[in-house]
Amino acid sequence: FKLPSDSFKHLGWCDIEEHDVRGNQLHCPRVREGPSEEELFFRKEEQTLKKRKQVTDAEKWEKRLQENWENCAELNLSFQDLGDLYQLENFKRILRRLIRVEKLWLVDNSLTDLSAIRLPRCRELNVNKNHFTSFKHLPKLPQIQHLSLAENNIMTLSGISDFRHTPLESLVLKRNPCEFQERYRQLVFSSLPNLKVLDGIPKLPEDCSPPDIRFLYKMCTLL
Repeated sequence: FKLPSDSFKHLGWCDIEEHDVRGNQLHCPRVREGPSEEELFFRKEEQTLKKRKQVTDAEKWEKRLQENWENCAELNLSFQDLGDLYQLENFKRILRRLIRVEKLWLVDNSLTDLSAIRLPRCRELNVNKNHFTSFKHLPKLPQIQHLSLAENNIMTLSGISDFRHTPLESLVLKRNPCEFQERYRQLVFSSLPNLKVLDGIPKLPEDCSPPDIRFLYKMCTLL
């Protein structure tokens, strides 16, 4: 039963039954739930997979409890190779259940928009090497302290002020287009008063704008 992603085309789906491992005990779980019967029907691939047994509501609930994502405090979901829509949907389903996670790694997953996700206790988030284009597409992170966004495609600093009322202390924006914006460090620190470190460099005196800098930019000079 071939998987859709090229790097897994010679592997097959495998449902491991009768085990006691829970989601929060895995160091780097993989999101690989297979497509639904309806999905297979519309893709005309239902004949390629064995007919699945009917799953009762009790079995579905038992599987949900076994995943136990709600009790994860630290989780690494990097390098998932989300090659199909149902994998991405299942990935987001897991993220919505991470109500207690404090440290989360989502590196290199080709993610573009997680704005519908809320991580109420997350203090450290690493989403390096994804495809985010705006701060508006990040999850809701009311308790975030350390945020790493290196190697995405964030063009401007628009939306960064949404983190103004969070305890954000450290931010990494290396290798994003916004890094080349004029007065980049000054603009970031002026938008985030609690920020202490940007791109691995502590806040410097020159990163603080002079009190009258806004007036200077609004004034025009007549020659």
